Amino acid sequence: MLIVNVIVLLLLDFYIFFALKATKIKFAKTKTFGILWWGYSILLSLGVIISFKFNIPLLVRSVFLVAFFLTAASKFFFFFVLILDDLRRGGLWLKRLLTPKKTIKQAVNVLEMPIAEEPVKGITRSDFLTKAGILVGASPLVPLSWGIISGAYDYRVRRQKLYLPNLPAAFHGMKIGQISDVHSGSFYNRKAVNGGVDLLLNEKPDAIFFTGDLVNNVASEMRDYQDIFSRVKADLGVFSSLGNHDYGDYYFGKEDSAAKRKNLQDLIETHKVMGWDLLNDENRILKVNNEELAIVGVQNWGTGRFPKHGDLQKALLGTEEQSVKLLLSHDPSHWRAQVLDTDIDVMFAGHTHGMQFGVRLKNVQWSPAKYVYKEWAGLYREKNNKQLYVNVGYGFLGYPGRVGILPEITIFELIKGNDPKARV
Repeated sequence: MLIVNVIVLLLLDFYIFFALKATKIKFAKTKTFGILWWGYSILLSLGVIISFKFNIPLLVRSVFLVAFFLTAASKFFFFFVLILDDLRRGGLWLKRLLTPKKTIKQAVNVLEMPIAEEPVKGITRSDFLTKAGILVGASPLVPLSWGIISGAYDYRVRRQKLYLPNLPAAFHGMKIGQISDVHSGSFYNRKAVNGGVDLLLNEKPDAIFFTGDLVNNVASEMRDYQDIFSRVKADLGVFSSLGNHDYGDYYFGKEDSAAKRKNLQDLIETHKVMGWDLLNDENRILKVNNEELAIVGVQNWGTGRFPKHGDLQKALLGTEEQSVKLLLSHDPSHWRAQVLDTDIDVMFAGHTHGMQFGVRLKNVQWSPAKYVYKEWAGLYREKNNKQLYVNVGYGFLGYPGRVGILPEITIFELIKGNDPKARV
């Protein structure tokens, strides 16, 4: 996938480069422009490939990835403006080609005739669109750069009451913290990450849930952050589950291998060393004042191309008598695919990141994620008061920042009874 992304960017480079050379921009026609254009593109592509294939310092890797993302975003925007102009020019060419002519000679002349350009304030329309494309291509740089500088570690605490009619009285008022999608391989600021953990612990939750994707690819990514997340503790325990990135599929491939198995075992051991209770198709019964509820955790299970390791029925074994069941499952698509058909009361998920871009206000939220996932951020309810909460993540992946969809620490309060505002 990395090589494909690099190839796509280089193809865009060819297209945009020759479009710029065809304009009246004098500098674009110089040898210096060509050296700078291709030198930057080739060095950036090599840097990104090396950063993934070799163990280079995290800060250097982050610089390459940030530059690659911003460059790709700008060139995609520029490309769309240029392709519109080429489609327009192609339409004009076809129109002239298909216009009836009196003689063959005139028809030949049409093919040889350059396409007339309608001037726009003293320049041809093509030159105008190309220069406009440069401005459009530069437009994402401001918000995306701000999302890196300000949004990546701008942790926000979101509070959510969960109404459960069958909740045992001893758990009324219980506070649960949730974080998800740490993606430690993307971090480059230990101090900021540590500050986010402080925010979580300052809420003094009774229990904490982590819903998958501790790393991007390999367990060793936690080496510089294990001590920080070892601080995540709660009186009733920290319960965790695996996400699609935790299995190493994107690094080792989907085929089984000794190295891949060892990597997964190392990741499981990391949860254990940090004191997190990893639930791989298992459950735990919490007891408070002789009353109980069940915490259930499954391995990753997602629709489409995502791995389906989880065994929900196995995870539920032994919970038949529990009046309330809380499920940790990384991918929110699992909810409609399997979970709604069970007696699980609330599912806690992550995975979507809210695509790290969008708008999230008190009563309004939007992100491109909504066109991919039916449930992508916040609380959802279905029949018989079944509930799903999707946390948009603690870390980031790919784009090293967040615009509008900020990193989330969720604090739940369990309430015995029905939600007076619920409309199901």
